Amino acid sequence: MSTATVTSKGQITLPKDVRESMGLDAGDKVDFVRDAEGGFRVVPRRRDIGELRGMFAGRVTKPVTLQEMEHAILDEAGRRFERAVGRKKAR
Repeated sequence: MSTATVTSKGQITLPKDVRESMGLDAGDKVDFVRDAEGGFRVVPRRRDIGELRGMFAGRVTKPVTLQEMEHAILDEAGRRFERAVGRKKAR
């Protein structure tokens, strides 16, 4: 179990193992969401899709068709499904 201390300014530092497991980096934001029992969950705030604009500019040499994108998505979804089924069978 990881522990953090609240400073006199009301700040905490999330322990390294928590940051890593949540996929957080410096500057990322988190939300504190009240749960049904009255406690709070720390939830990573994901980027607004608009912030991604231009992120891959200049990295693609040729445009990809929608059909090619759909094919790539289906291939990856199939691989992930196969891995998930394999893990369930291993139990």
